[in-house]
Amino acid sequence: MHNPPFFTDDTIVFGLLMFLIGIVFFTSSKENGFWKKFYTVVPALLLCYLLPAIFSSFHIISPEWTEVNDKGEVLEKSSKIYFVASRYLLPAALVLMTLSIDLKALLNLGPKALIIFLAGTFGIILGGPLAILIVSLFSPETVGGAGFDAVWRGLSTLAGSWIGGGANQAAMLEIFKYNQEKYGAMVLVDIVVANIGMAALLYGIGKKETINKWLNADNSSIDELQEKVSTYQESVKRNPNLTDYMIIAAIAFTTVGLSHWGSQVFADFFNNNFEAVRDPKSFASTFGGTFFWMITLATILGIALSFTPLKSYEGAGASKIGSVFIYILVASIGMKMDLTAVLDNPGLILVGLIWMFFHFVIIFGIAKIIKAPYFFIAVGSQANVGGAASAPVVASAFHPSLTSVGVLLAIFGYIAGTYGAILCTYLMETVSPQ
Repeated sequence: MHNPPFFTDDTIVFGLLMFLIGIVFFTSSKENGFWKKFYTVVPALLLCYLLPAIFSSFHIISPEWTEVNDKGEVLEKSSKIYFVASRYLLPAALVLMTLSIDLKALLNLGPKALIIFLAGTFGIILGGPLAILIVSLFSPETVGGAGFDAVWRGLSTLAGSWIGGGANQAAMLEIFKYNQEKYGAMVLVDIVVANIGMAALLYGIGKKETINKWLNADNSSIDELQEKVSTYQESVKRNPNLTDYMIIAAIAFTTVGLSHWGSQVFADFFNNNFEAVRDPKSFASTFGGTFFWMITLATILGIALSFTPLKSYEGAGASKIGSVFIYILVASIGMKMDLTAVLDNPGLILVGLIWMFFHFVIIFGIAKIIKAPYFFIAVGSQANVGGAASAPVVASAFHPSLTSVGVLLAIFGYIAGTYGAILCTYLMETVSPQ
């Protein structure tokens, strides 16, 4: 926790984030000169992510901090912007961006997406013990420790987070009983390394043609899906009026409301009727979380609406409004990244970076073998490391019609997360210096 940042009022912070997004879009719209060259190197989406991170690093804004009240009590404070963006704007974006989806074309993407996702999972499982082995050669104390202070126990929470998500991370903390006083350092490594990985993937989107050429990738199924959606968008395109915008807002937030209500119903049902769901050590514990059901239901409802006449509202700009929500989410994720935190615990950060390196080596290697496009690499990696909050962001950066792919793969991650992380942890325990 830090001292209060310069701005603590979420209204002001949100205004600053929107200002930064506006500046990025204004400069990226320039069709010649410096900005044209700049954005051929740095994707606009990456900048929408990095600028809030820079402001957070200079402590102008912050996701959380401590304050001392008049009675001398230390109070933990936090910004609610990411919570609102991930719980309200993300499901709204998922609905609006899947409204025009062609489900048959989505299924025609074939098994490569799942293969690359599983390669990413394997990269996390193998990368953890390899990172410990390498660091133990020159700094055994960094990855050592005994009893409940053993570093491998703490790293188990990273494995849970990077294969599944927050619920899987909590499950690993419960299973392996890492010293909670030291747990904050692991959370820091999780945030820093995962965000560096996401930044690298976003940068790669600007180089996707070059990467696909190196991979000898067959991009035809993705191009076909994008072409179908783009053709449909043109066929229903119209000049939207206030009624169109209000109906689009109604579609989005009625579905958000239904998703939240349904998530509570499903989570309560599973928690009340299945003992395994209440056991944090079980992969079934995922089904007891409301976030999992909210994302799942929003995606299902969005796909269901694509079979109704409401699909025509894509012509009034439904997916563009969804993209607005996604960019706000990106800025709120960037706000959580403190670039100076890399210096706080360089040894553990190095472990995380080596771990992430092996994840990328394996996922790129398998993609090269099966000639999978960069889209599957970026989304498959984020479906593991970032989960349902960021996988759709990366997918939508390629094309709004591809958002659902990110969500579906992230759901696989939630299910596989606990057992994959347990396997990784046992391997890390085996190679850790005693």
